[in-house]
Amino acid sequence: MEAHFILISVFGIFIPALILPGPDFVAVVRSSMTRGIRAGLWTTLGVSICLGLYAALSLLGLSAVLVRYQWLAWAVRLLGASYLIYLGLRLIFSKSEAPEIAGRDGMGTRGSFRFGFFVTLTNPKAIVLFTSVFATSVTAATPIWLMLLMIGLVFAAALIWYAIVSVFMSSTPVRRRFTRARHWIERAAGVVFVGIGGRILVDTRNPIF
Repeated sequence: MEAHFILISVFGIFIPALILPGPDFVAVVRSSMTRGIRAGLWTTLGVSICLGLYAALSLLGLSAVLVRYQWLAWAVRLLGASYLIYLGLRLIFSKSEAPEIAGRDGMGTRGSFRFGFFVTLTNPKAIVLFTSVFATSVTAATPIWLMLLMIGLVFAAALIWYAIVSVFMSSTPVRRRFTRARHWIERAAGVVFVGIGGRILVDTRNPIF
């Protein structure tokens, strides 16, 4: 299969999936609107690196492992959904001055980075996307340079898209409009996390592949 056909077929699915709102999108929006552009961009970096990591693992055979060990695939979905629900409940029941769910240094770089990274790491939908699309698009004959290019494009696409989202959501007009509604933004993000996590828990009754 030619390189350009692989790239078109894979990223024709990945780009729309990236743009559609999900846990990663909510995490970036939440950080940007409540903590500013610095927190939003560090959350973006965490999300992008984790997506690149998933792309690398899928190309190295993660899908084969999950297909062989169905219990592991089930456990990944269960733990991921549980973590999203945990994050959501922390946000929903937080006080008006919300404690940082990413750590005491949540307003700094490390807390925002960890927040984005772990939201993506525990997002079972990301695992399904990469193991079902990326891993099945390559064969033993696929050159190393093409796989490295795919990983790099995943990272770059995520970084560019979520950086745009972060810059917009952390802009002065947007933040000024939502300053008084900050607590409700936290709660709304929490509801979304709980909803996504709950849906994934329901879907655990069905096989991933």
